[in-house]
This record gives sequence, C-alpha cells and structure tokens, in this order.
Amino acid sequence: MPITGRLCDDEKMARKAGWASFVGTTVEWYDFYIYGLASALVFAPLFFAEVPPSVGILLSFATFWIGFLSRPVGAIVFGHLGDRVGRKKALVTTLMLMGVSTVGIGLLPTYAQAGVLAPVLLCLLRAVQGLAVGGEWGGAVLIATEHAKKERGFLFGAFAQQGSPAGRILATISFLAITQLPSEAMLSWAWRLPFLASAILVVVGLVIRLRLEESPEFAAMKSSRRTERIPLLTLVRGHTRPVLLGVAAILVVFALTYARDTFALAWATSDLGFDREGFLTIILVSSLVQFVVQPFGAVLATRWNVRTIVTVLLGLEVVALPLMFVLIGTGSYPLAMAGAVIATVPDVMYYAIMAGMLAQAFPPSVRYTGIAGTYALTGMVGGALPLILQSLLTGTGTIWMSIGFVAVCCLASLFGARALLSLSARREADEAGQATPGPGALR
Repeated sequence: MPITGRLCDDEKMARKAGWASFVGTTVEWYDFYIYGLASALVFAPLFFAEVPPSVGILLSFATFWIGFLSRPVGAIVFGHLGDRVGRKKALVTTLMLMGVSTVGIGLLPTYAQAGVLAPVLLCLLRAVQGLAVGGEWGGAVLIATEHAKKERGFLFGAFAQQGSPAGRILATISFLAITQLPSEAMLSWAWRLPFLASAILVVVGLVIRLRLEESPEFAAMKSSRRTERIPLLTLVRGHTRPVLLGVAAILVVFALTYARDTFALAWATSDLGFDREGFLTIILVSSLVQFVVQPFGAVLATRWNVRTIVTVLLGLEVVALPLMFVLIGTGSYPLAMAGAVIATVPDVMYYAIMAGMLAQAFPPSVRYTGIAGTYALTGMVGGALPLILQSLLTGTGTIWMSIGFVAVCCLASLFGARALLSLSARREADEAGQATPGPGALR
C-alpha cells in the first residue's frame, strides 16, 4: 500500500478510535452522574426514610462515595486485563458492567418496600458502578491516544474527556425533565427513568466499541511479547512517583465536579432557597460551557508550553472555585450562575490536557494500570468531597471551612501537575538517550 494511503487509513482509524472513546465515556459518565444527582435530590427520603433529613443526606452522600472506594479494584482488574489482553476487551466489559448496575438501581425497591435491604442493594450496585468506572476512563484515554500520532496525543486524549460534559448534560436534562412532575410522582416512580434509560445508551456504545480495532501500540507490544506478567507489581515497584503526583494533579477536577454538582446542589436547595429546577439549570449551563470550552485546553497544549498553560489554568482555579461558593451563597440565581461558569472554564480546559499528561507519564507496558489506578485513587478522595464538605458545613454552620478545603485541593493540583510534567519530560529524555527533551516531548 502506498505510504499516503496507509497514513490516510491510520488517520481514519485514529478518528474512529476518538469517536468510540467519546461515545463510550459519555455513556459511562451519564450513568455515574445520574447517581450523584439522585443522591442529592431523592435518595435520602427513598432509602434512608427512618432518620432525620440532615442525617439522610449524609448517608446518601456516603453511598455516593462507595462508587469511588471500589474504583481502585476496577482499576486493578481492568488495568491488568487492558495491559495483558487488550484495551478493547477491557472497555467492552466495563461498559456492559456499568449498564447492568445502573439499570439495576432503577429497578430497586425503596426502604418503604423492602426495609434495610433496599439501601444494602443500593450500596452493592453503586460499588459495581465504581468497578466499571475504575477501568473505563484509563482505557478510553488510551484507545484514543495510542491510535493518534505522538504530537497529537493531547488532542485525541481530549476526545475521551468530552464524554464527561456530554454525560453530565444528558444526566442533568434527564433530571430536569422529571422535576417538572409533581414531587409525589418524582419520588414514587419518575426517579427511576434516568437509570432505566441507560440501557438504550449502553447498546449504542457497545455497537460502536465492538467495531473498533485494538490500539496499534498495544498490538505491537503484544506481538513482540513485551507485555508485563503482573502490570500492577511492575507499577508499584517502578512507577509510584508518577502515580502519587498524578493523584494530586487530578484532584482539582473532582473538587469542581462534585462540589458543584452534588454538594452545592444539596446545599443550595436545602439551605439557600434555590429550587431544584433552578439549580439543575445552573449545572446544565455549566456543562454546556464545559462541552464548548474544554477542547481549547488541548489545542493550547499542542501549540504552547504545556507546563505554562497548566500553571495559568490552575492558578486561576485557585481563585475561581472558592469564588463560586461565595456567589452561590448570595442566593442570587444570576450570581450563582456566573460563579459556576467562572469556576468551570479554567478547570475543564485543564481537564482536556490531563488525559495526555497521564498517558505520557507511564510506559506502554503498565500504562492502562497506571492511568486507571491513578484516576481511581484520586476518586477515593474526590468522591468523598460531598460528604466532607457537608460534614464541615454541618459541623461549623458556615461555608468557609468548605471553601478552604476546596482551595487546598486546587493548590495540591497546581504543584502536582507541574511536578508530573517535569517527571514525564525527564523520563522521555532518558528513554530517547538525550540530555534534554526532544521535539515531541512534553515541554
């Protein structure tokens, strides 16, 4: 085949991998986000009806956290499968697992119908959701970046990242639709509809992913028998530093998402007088802004110094995320909307860059395990944010302790991201036998 023809085929497959990554992560994040919305709006009276409302919301947020506690297990299992057997097989399995667990939540009996068994089953299915997401994100990033040319890794990694706002948009629209119904209908049957609708999305995602080819980088590694026998063991022995720095670098993403979409949703509707529909609209507008603005972060990363861009974006977020809480606290819809949008822009532009950062932080033989494990470990802290922030608010009676906590998360990500980029650049220079990074390395 002529070289130009082969390049054309490679480009088509890279784009196909990008779209498959986007559709799959959209389905996965839709499933995950509807749980967060439901935990803030309906799970407390449905599954914890025998305790005071303030305790019920804490218990609801605790079940939300369970999905993050099980993520590392999913990262280990699917990371091993992805690094040993293939990225594609792991991604097909995670999508099916997420679909089954989400539909299962939509079919659960409530506390009034089954007593204590209801919250137990809710916790179990939430844990399965966490297993699926633990293996999903890393594989989606890899299937996109490993099909792309090295210099376009940030751009194609952003395909997977677009699934997050797309999934959140669909999840928020679904809950906005059911909030139009009377409260009795919402609590009796309508809350189940967003979960049951997942079945349709999963079928679409599976059809697309089953048609995708394995990533060429993994295929070459497997054919030359360079796969690791136990990727997790290799990761622990030789790559703990990028894992720890990656955890710090990712934390700000969780801080925005779950502070705004879960904790602030409960705080605003319970304590500040916002109605559910109004604050869900704020979340929806923020998600639409994310979908439009986010890819520009990856564009900037391919054209200018990555470390500088990351420093500027996270420096802005250190101010913007606390400001969001202050503006929401005014009780004004326009100011709350402005605060949410202002906090969203720098955070999501950084989120687009983050996938490429992590993909370049690990060698191919442990890349799936490394990325998935790093993201899952961050989720153990990030998923607890609604519980932590609500506990600080309940314990002190003021929002300022919660604001201080998210500000610390932002600073941790700023220093962690800069250190991770420097470490990746040195690793690539060492592998290339150079004293300084080459043209394709991180700058």
